[in-house]
Amino acid sequence: MNESARVAVVGAGAVGLTTAFDLAERGARVTLFERDVPGRGSTGRAAGICYDAYAEDIDAAVAGSAMDRFRSLSGEGGFAFHETPYVFLAREGDDAAAAALEESVERMRVHDRAVSLVGADELGDRFPIRTDDVLLAGVAENAGWADPAAYVDLFVEQCESAGVAFRVGDAVTLRTDPPAVAVDDVVTARFDAVVVAAGVHSRRLLADAGHPIALKPYRAQALVADCDYRGPTVYDATDESYLRPHPGGVLAGDGVEPVEPDPDDWDPTADDWFVADALDGVRHRTGIDGFDEAGEAAAEADQSDSAWAGLCGATPDRNPLVGAVAEGVYVAAGWHGHGFMWAPAIGERLAEAVLGDGRERIPAAFDPRRFDGDEEFAVVEGMTLDGD
Repeated sequence: MNESARVAVVGAGAVGLTTAFDLAERGARVTLFERDVPGRGSTGRAAGICYDAYAEDIDAAVAGSAMDRFRSLSGEGGFAFHETPYVFLAREGDDAAAAALEESVERMRVHDRAVSLVGADELGDRFPIRTDDVLLAGVAENAGWADPAAYVDLFVEQCESAGVAFRVGDAVTLRTDPPAVAVDDVVTARFDAVVVAAGVHSRRLLADAGHPIALKPYRAQALVADCDYRGPTVYDATDESYLRPHPGGVLAGDGVEPVEPDPDDWDPTADDWFVADALDGVRHRTGIDGFDEAGEAAAEADQSDSAWAGLCGATPDRNPLVGAVAEGVYVAAGWHGHGFMWAPAIGERLAEAVLGDGRERIPAAFDPRRFDGDEEFAVVEGMTLDGD
């Protein structure tokens, strides 16, 4: 495909915006379709945690590329990448998690990741967190966090500067032979290629066009507690929860529900049980107990600014779906919560795949056609020790 190709991108989250910009930078004429406000979907509810501490070589390479780009972007506009070590730990009594953690760290080191194994005392000497219940921990140095909203703002601006045409407010359907985008069943334009990066809605869009994909939505939750936390990002594998520094104090999550919600009819507010559990987890790990009022406020009915839920996409093997589903039709979805973290690298690879420039190839393990699209599978959250 020549560099002046006409390409439609559906979905203006972190992955869609990055892909649109990278396509336009390579000479493509890009139209970006978004039914809501850019970044309002899964990206706007992402935790913003970034690291390259993966046991699989493919994941480590993609995440490492993304980290490099996050750093190169830091300081542009209002975007900043905050260097913050990533600690993942197993508690006393959880021998299975400790064994999985140790094995994962060994595999990470094979891929030259800057990761170390530490005990409770060493962890406590380095970081201001509670460690008396820690059996074993890993510390990844190449890690940090960023504000997803600031990333979206930056790439909206960069897309506009690169000549990307925005079509905001229209729900679309797809045509695939040849590639086209329709609004109210009326084809707006035909394209040389269409990239679907609409999060969990990618499944319906592609299924309606005759190309089902193996993707399921699941609901995850997070909150921000008002306190003074200056420690690392922490993933507690025993409790299956995480926290990271945040300008408002500390951001904490998981609250994952391993069931499939209706992506068009789900509850974006956090559950009371999650708010209580998350605040208890923050108190336990940080030793901070000065945010009771904030926690109580978050449990109120209208809590979207301080506690929320979002939809993530799952696949049968926990690898994303990135690549062609038909001639000229591409998808980028199924991130298991890692879409924002990988967006800088995936956008570049996908743009090059669409235009036929394979300098940074999409891994074969991400090929969406490895599945038929009708598979039955259980939802597994993204932040775990197995396969990280």
